[in-house]
Amino acid sequence: MKDYQASIEKLRKDAAAAALIRDQATDETKREMFGRLQEHLNRLADEVEKAMNSGAMK
Repeated sequence: MKDYQASIEKLRKDAAAAALIRDQATDETKREMFGRLQEHLNRLADEVEKAMNSGAMK
């Protein structure tokens, strides 16, 4: 269970890093790409958390 929690935390940290890069990017293409990456990483973290809370990962 701790492994899953660590994975969720890493995904959230990576999503925050992608958002920071997105916010600092001057190129529109980079902003869009890092925005999509941030959203994707947060969705993955949400899915892992949901599965963990539902008992599917025991």
